Amino acid sequence: MAVTVGGGTHVYEVAEGWAKLPESIQFGYTHGIVTDSKDNIYIFHTNAPAVVKLDKDGNYLSSWGEEFAGGAHGFLLHAEGGTEYLYLTDVNRGLMVKTTMEGEPLLTLGTPDLPGVYDADHKFVPTDVAVAPNGDIYVTDGYGQNWIHQYNAQGERIRSWGGTGSEAGKLSCPHGISIDLRHDEPEVYVADRSNNRIQVFTLEGEHKRFVDENMDMPCSFYYYNDEVYFPDLHSRISIFDRNDKLITHLGEDQQAYKLQGWPNLPLDYFRDNRFSSPHGVCVDSQGNVLIAEWTQYGRVTKLIRKR
Repeated sequence: MAVTVGGGTHVYEVAEGWAKLPESIQFGYTHGIVTDSKDNIYIFHTNAPAVVKLDKDGNYLSSWGEEFAGGAHGFLLHAEGGTEYLYLTDVNRGLMVKTTMEGEPLLTLGTPDLPGVYDADHKFVPTDVAVAPNGDIYVTDGYGQNWIHQYNAQGERIRSWGGTGSEAGKLSCPHGISIDLRHDEPEVYVADRSNNRIQVFTLEGEHKRFVDENMDMPCSFYYYNDEVYFPDLHSRISIFDRNDKLITHLGEDQQAYKLQGWPNLPLDYFRDNRFSSPHGVCVDSQGNVLIAEWTQYGRVTKLIRKR
C-alpha cells in the first residue's frame, strides 16, 4: 500500500526509494535541496562531490563541488534574466559562492570587513543566502556572530545588522534567510532558529514583526504559490499560508529529536512517513515536496502531491 503524509488540502504519497545514486557516491549530511525549471533536483551534502543532480524521477545526472565537502550548508537556486544560478554557503571555509548550474564560480564572498565584529576568535560562519529582486545578496552568519550582511549584485557590502540577542532586530542562530514576494512589498524572512521564531525585516534591515506560532526550530524557507514551506529541525515540515498561519505539518515525529544520539538515530528507527531532522525543502512545478535531512545517512525524501 502507498504510504501517505499530510491531510486536508495537502496529501502526499511517499516516493519510496526515489533517489538513485551510483556506487561511487554516498550522501553525507544532506543540508540543501533545490529544483530547477525542468524539475531536476540538486542536493547539497557534506560528502564529495558535494552537489548531486538528479532528474525528477531520481535518476543520477551529474555531480561536482568537491571543494565544498565538509562545509556544504545553505543552498539557493535563483533565476536572473532568464538564467538560473546557484548560491552556496560553506561553513568550514567561511564563504558564500555564486556559481553557474554546472559549478563554475562567478562570485565569492568571505568574511566581511567589520573589525568590531570579526577577528581571530570571532569567525564568520555563513549558513544561508537570499537574493532580492534588485539583485542584492543577503547572507546569514548563523553559526558565527549572528549577523546578516547585505551586498549588491557585484558583492559590495551595503549594510549589516543583527548581533546576538532575543529582542527585536537581534538574532540567535539566524540559520536561514529568504525574500518573501507574496505581498505588495518584498520582505526579508529570517529563520531565527535558536530564538524559536521567524523574524521579518524590510529589505533595509528594519525589524517588522515576529512569527512565532506553530514552530520550534525553523531552518530555511521555500515559497510555492502563496504558501511558505519550511523544515523544522525538530522533526517536521511546516506549511503556512500567505498570512503565515499554519496549514499543516508533514511527517511530524515529536519523539525523534528527543532520543539519545539524534540526529544519527539507528537506521531501523527511520520511517518513510516520518521525519527526524529536516534541514532543507523545495517544491517542484507539480507541487511535489523534496526534503533533505540533517543526518549522517544523507536522507532525501520525495513526496508526491495527491491533493
